[in-house]
Amino acid sequence: MNEQKLVIPSYIKALLVLMLIITIVYILIIGKSLLVPLFLGGFIAILLTPIGNWLEGKKVSRVLSALISLISGLIILLGFLTFIILQVASFTKDLENVGDKLNKYLSDFDSWVLENFQVETGVGQGIDQEYIIELLQSNSSNLAESILNTVGSLSGIVLLPVFTFFFLLYRDHLTDFIVQLFKEKKQAHIKSEIRELRKLVQNYIIGIFKVMAILAVLNVAILLGLGIKHAVFFAVFAALLNIIPYLGPVLGAVLPTIFAFLTKDSLFYPAAVVVAFLIIQLIESNFLTPKIVGNNVNLNAFITFIGLLVGASIWGVIGMILIIPTLAVLRKIFELSEATNPYAFLFGEEKSNEDVDKQLD
Repeated sequence: MNEQKLVIPSYIKALLVLMLIITIVYILIIGKSLLVPLFLGGFIAILLTPIGNWLEGKKVSRVLSALISLISGLIILLGFLTFIILQVASFTKDLENVGDKLNKYLSDFDSWVLENFQVETGVGQGIDQEYIIELLQSNSSNLAESILNTVGSLSGIVLLPVFTFFFLLYRDHLTDFIVQLFKEKKQAHIKSEIRELRKLVQNYIIGIFKVMAILAVLNVAILLGLGIKHAVFFAVFAALLNIIPYLGPVLGAVLPTIFAFLTKDSLFYPAAVVVAFLIIQLIESNFLTPKIVGNNVNLNAFITFIGLLVGASIWGVIGMILIIPTLAVLRKIFELSEATNPYAFLFGEEKSNEDVDKQLD
């Protein structure tokens, strides 16, 4: 007796996929306090894995090497956060004259509109200077609270190093788990693909850090050359925001431009800041990132843009940062099975004719 295969209609398949996506998004939203440190811990562990491998090559035990790698990462992170906090504190102390300058511009704008359009905007009365300073200082003093909101919660701050440690400790165990998921493939091939996946994430993160460091130096040089106060703060802030594709560079240029507009007597300075940041961004997008980061991520622009919107709507800023390497990891995992290869193709860049010809040769 011949067995008949059950054929599922296409609309049922589409409905099941939609339900799966909705379920995943719902889990990501309600599980933010747990999943954000889990994802961050995984990427940090991948970044620290070379340190652990080097220590184990020196006959250090896995537990001790994982602990030393974690402590090294925490020292670097705490040092960087201390630097940021000191820069923010220095920046907020120099805001006393900003209110007067802003009120002057508002008064001039109100007079110009009244003279040319006979319309009273009401902005000529100015704003409460003390309120602005108090608002900025209160926001800067809540930096620790902002960091907590970014990671998720206080429990997320505690869980982050714990997850990182366990990822470092059980990295081989997790590799064997993935190998068992793809039993139809050769184990050596799967392990090789996982090593490539780790290297991809490592190269991406390290490349991003290199690009941010170069951008910070270029930004400092430009802002110091223009005589903009707190050049280091603005430069590092803009370099950090560059990790968010498309939106980050624009947001990074806004703050120094506004500050130059409010603290300088000529419009040349804010205009020069805009032009300088535009040139730096062109250098970054056309030279630095392609040469340093390369094609480690290899996601097409449409998937990247959709991912940024989804990441921002689910987890906010930290979601926009995590979504790109997460999609890169998913693309690499999809390539391990023929059934999921179409999704890897959807995520990746379309190969040019030259690339296809090279593969055929």
